[in-house]
Amino acid sequence: MAQAAAVAKPPAPPRRRRASATPRRLPYLLIAPAALLMLGFIAYPVVSVFYYSLQNFNPTKPWRNGYAGFDNFVRIFTEDSQFRDTLTFSAKWVFVEVGLQLLFGLALALIVNQTFAGRALGRALVFSPWAVSGVLTSAIWVLLYNSQTGVTRYLAAMGIGEYGASWLSDTSTVFPAVIVADLWRGVPFFAILILADLQSVSKDLYEAAEVDGAGRIKQFWHITLPHLKDAIVLSTLLRAVWEFNNVDLLYTLTGGGPAGETTTLPLYIANTSVDAHNFGYASALTTVAFVILLFCSMVYLRLSKFGGGDK
Repeated sequence: MAQAAAVAKPPAPPRRRRASATPRRLPYLLIAPAALLMLGFIAYPVVSVFYYSLQNFNPTKPWRNGYAGFDNFVRIFTEDSQFRDTLTFSAKWVFVEVGLQLLFGLALALIVNQTFAGRALGRALVFSPWAVSGVLTSAIWVLLYNSQTGVTRYLAAMGIGEYGASWLSDTSTVFPAVIVADLWRGVPFFAILILADLQSVSKDLYEAAEVDGAGRIKQFWHITLPHLKDAIVLSTLLRAVWEFNNVDLLYTLTGGGPAGETTTLPLYIANTSVDAHNFGYASALTTVAFVILLFCSMVYLRLSKFGGGDK
């Protein structure tokens, strides 16, 4: 009987195998090479800048090299008047450039969003400057502003200005000249982003607004602009950071002159490190610029309520 009971006992259910952890780890393993490269190419230079900001490091004067502590930062805020001047110009440059680029980019996006003959060609012409590299853009505007063969010669022939006038060498005209040059390349950036967001606006909203008697201005103010809020906030933030760090255009057109009128903080940092070989002090300036950008970005995103979803 005992043997029969043992035979009649149902077999134990098979043990469930523990799920393998490999499928869960596979995505992390796949992105690990790229993450390590980013860590090497981004994190290491950033940490190096912070390290050298606490050092006196000048390869041409090795006998002065060594730990400086916070002396570089004290010098920046107490002795360096050029730091304050370049920071002031950087703020002016960013405010004017980003504001004008946003204004013209929004206008162009609204125009090419309409249906008209040759719209594809018009969009290509509007967006083409953004495909030109910064070095080539600088070369184009150097030729355009040439006092002998550039646009000033043809304006003088029409009675506007004088022959041989150099806008890039005159303190009264250099700022508008570099503003126009950078606008040519920066406006398409806003036009592209804003146009992409405009095409996602439901046409039913405009039709309902027309039925309610809302004109073009009210439709733009109450439908288009609220919908574009996040795109405008993001694009202005990105462009502000890029314009703040703009070196190639100003360096090629003016070199920071005349008389330091167009020297931004990043250009001052470049001159301090590359020309003066004072890498320790340049690293301290870079650290201060990083903190300023980080603080301003956080305040801007906080005030603009980016991503709030209240369209």
